[in-house]
Amino acid sequence: MTIERQELITYLDRLLQPDQFNDYAPNGLQVEGVQTIQRVVTGVTASQALIDQAITREADVLLVHHGYFWRNEASALTGIKKRRIKALMDHDINLIAYHLPLDCHPELGNNAQLGRLMGWVADAHMQSSGVTGLGLCATLPLACTGIEVQQHLSRVLGREALHIDAPSKPIKRIGWCTGGAQGMIDQAVALGLDAYVSGEISESTVHVARENGVHYFAAGHHATERYGAKALAAYLQQELGLDCEFVDLPNPA
Repeated sequence: MTIERQELITYLDRLLQPDQFNDYAPNGLQVEGVQTIQRVVTGVTASQALIDQAITREADVLLVHHGYFWRNEASALTGIKKRRIKALMDHDINLIAYHLPLDCHPELGNNAQLGRLMGWVADAHMQSSGVTGLGLCATLPLACTGIEVQQHLSRVLGREALHIDAPSKPIKRIGWCTGGAQGMIDQAVALGLDAYVSGEISESTVHVARENGVHYFAAGHHATERYGAKALAAYLQQELGLDCEFVDLPNPA
């Protein structure tokens, strides 16, 4: 099965609705390659290692969550940016990236997929962002301890989650937003959540969590954002008949 590049981008835009988001980088086609698409590789970040995997697999498209041309990023094509883009262009590989739209999709998004893996049934968004909202909340069927949630996260993600404890406070109401969304702990506090999960942690996050009596879990930026790109690969293969493969490269962050 093949598809034309513009047809694929139109399909992805309809699915992920990037026009609904005020994002930090351009969503959609970032580097133009071959026009007729047969093989797609998806992954978290368009690193040189992932580009090399796409080349090895003779991909026509590299579809990622973290692409290039971020806001306030230096615009010159030098250093690793030059080498990455040159490798894509030398092999005629299209680079397509969706950032917030792939976080927020209600079925395929990173947040939805993390909730599914953890068994958390979302019933609200933490804040309004784009067409679906950013971050999710759920009420657990049974109250858990912080240690139980930490162990469950670590087991599911295959990575030790960092836990800032709220001693003696059971967790019934929990919120989460994958990646570098530790700053949304303020929304968790405002919403009266017992716990908040994200990927990263900042020095200030510790104090906000402790002083407000909220459990905080830093489960890894890469670890929490693998699942949107993986779900999107499976979806495109099923719906469009394309040869799609998710490639996960080890990343301790």
